[in-house]
Amino acid sequence: MNYDILYANIVRKSNKMKKKLSERFKFIRKKEKKRGYKCWWRDTFEAIIVAALLALFIRTFLFGTFKIPTGSMIPNLLIGDHLIVNSLIYGPTLTDFEKYIVPIKEIERGDVVVFDYPHDLKTQFVKRVIALPGETVEIHDKTVMIDGEELNEPYAHYSAYSDYYIRKDFGPYKVPEKHYFVMGDNRDNSNDSRYWGPVPRNLIRGRAFIIYWSYEATTEEYLSTGWQRIVNLGKTFINFFKNTRWERTFLIVN
Repeated sequence: MNYDILYANIVRKSNKMKKKLSERFKFIRKKEKKRGYKCWWRDTFEAIIVAALLALFIRTFLFGTFKIPTGSMIPNLLIGDHLIVNSLIYGPTLTDFEKYIVPIKEIERGDVVVFDYPHDLKTQFVKRVIALPGETVEIHDKTVMIDGEELNEPYAHYSAYSDYYIRKDFGPYKVPEKHYFVMGDNRDNSNDSRYWGPVPRNLIRGRAFIIYWSYEATTEEYLSTGWQRIVNLGKTFINFFKNTRWERTFLIVN
């Protein structure tokens, strides 16, 4: 027997098997890597979807945000105040048990509420509730009367000038059921129920809760659109520390 030939055959077969095993392992590693890559994208996509749904749920049913673009609530709320809005507090409940365990309450006079403007549902306003459903509201020389009694309003502010036709006198007007009569604290510069009527209950989105950030800017800057809005965002980034009203951060709205 020629041992050299036999040894050569064994080495050749061994190298061939080694090559096949190497190619097999490469294929397995490539497949695992590809599967892992797909899993990473799938897991990331699922996480994004869950986070988006959770954010939508929180914003719709628990808390929302609102930015003050005008001076209708001066001096209690300033242009540039960014609010957290409690959307849960006025939510409907089915049973007394739900009312007991969930912090739900009825809308009360004096509440600062955020609502969809009845004549343009894409726009939201923030005002203070003055009169409740079924009550009669009158204004005599800027003094508010509810069902014939003068309303104590320590929050009301009157300016030396106005951008509106000042309604010093109004009513008497009986608020319809499931509606609320609202006014701005800056009485001489507020577009409110004196001009366009009461707010339906279903348009009220929540109660203003807390100021989480306040940035000093003009109404024009906050209401800008298009390229000007992008420019103003750049200015906000540059002047963040300078124009932020730090003393108003986390103030409770009342």
